Amino acid sequence: MTTTRRSLLKTVGAAAGLGVIGMPALAQGAAGRVVVIGAGFGGATTARYLKRLNAALDVTLVERDDRFITCPFSNYVVAGFRKIEDITHGFDGLTKAGVKVVKGEATAVDTTGRLVTLRDGTKLSYDKLVVAPGIELNYAGVPGYSEAASEKMPHAWKAGPQTLLLRRQLEAMPDGGTFILCAPGNPFRCPPGPYERVSVVAWYLKNNKPKSKILVLDAKDAFSKQGLFQAAWESEFPGMITWISGKDGGKVESVDPTSMTVKSGFGNETGAVINVIPPQRAGAIAQTAGLVAENGWCPVDPTTFASAKAQNVYIVGDASIAGAMPKSGSSANVQGKVVAAAIVAILAGKAADGPALLNICYSLVTPDYGISTTDVYQVNADKVIVTTPNSGGVSVKTPTALNERKLEAEYTVNWYKSITADTWG
Repeated sequence: MTTTRRSLLKTVGAAAGLGVIGMPALAQGAAGRVVVIGAGFGGATTARYLKRLNAALDVTLVERDDRFITCPFSNYVVAGFRKIEDITHGFDGLTKAGVKVVKGEATAVDTTGRLVTLRDGTKLSYDKLVVAPGIELNYAGVPGYSEAASEKMPHAWKAGPQTLLLRRQLEAMPDGGTFILCAPGNPFRCPPGPYERVSVVAWYLKNNKPKSKILVLDAKDAFSKQGLFQAAWESEFPGMITWISGKDGGKVESVDPTSMTVKSGFGNETGAVINVIPPQRAGAIAQTAGLVAENGWCPVDPTTFASAKAQNVYIVGDASIAGAMPKSGSSANVQGKVVAAAIVAILAGKAADGPALLNICYSLVTPDYGISTTDVYQVNADKVIVTTPNSGGVSVKTPTALNERKLEAEYTVNWYKSITADTWG
């Protein structure tokens, strides 16, 4: 993976003060010191590939949790055909690759002095910084919703305890109850995710609580892989799922956790289980460090994912403004490789070519029914990431081969095995 031509940036003086771990490595004549914040698909991939491309680099990965639980496949935990352990990944593979994994939470970034401060006061110096903080949920974006309210109306949009809470609520839901999903407007993490969740929840209800219904209240007028999902809903769960678009009143106006009701232009609806997915923005450290634009996301140079707000800083994954590239694990993994190659080239003072960008998105409707879309991207003359014409593809609406949907379900499982191994080792 290569990047566009950039000149080598000059180093600054040594970091001063007690508690600073190291000084910028280039000032010591070393290969370079890189700090990566966040061990998700973007951050972990960047760290691994930095060491793969230049083993002499000093790479430190900061992550507040002992393990990373993936949002991809978390819908299957909700539906009951995967366990939380199946989507939980440790960092031993990163350590074996030569990455220094530091447990801690980054609370401040000094982009002038090139220092990252952790909550315990530790300071890490860097030549290059990679910020891969994922998303922050904007609870205030849904009137009546809050972090406390999410204990009654789970979002389950950060995998972990919320995933298990939504699963328990689904198990306790009476047959004949209504499952309401409130979908946010664009942009948000994993565009097809809410509709995959609806699908696998419908599969669970069909097999366990067949009198139940699902109502989707959507802020949007269209969604990712819409034709494929809706065709699957009609064939697999006839009469169970109702989707209300934004123009038809689907945008949520408020929620009331006490009465378990949702108010929208469609009316006031009461649910046995209500899954509220609020609007999102870049993770907190990106905001604290001043890396976000007014829309709450991080502008970048699309050829290298270098921050448009600070020198020597790169943004990877969901937090970045990446044009046509969706906020997905696949996108973050690809961007991590682009950033790793860019940093290695820049630190070595070498010219490089433009990035190769793509996204592969698999979704399950049932454990044996898969659909997918693949897109390839390029940076246009206006320095915006756009979809490459006549590239990529999407599952056919009507299968043309025997067991085609089942094969795609198998591809989904194998994709997950492949990308998680590539990311965490």
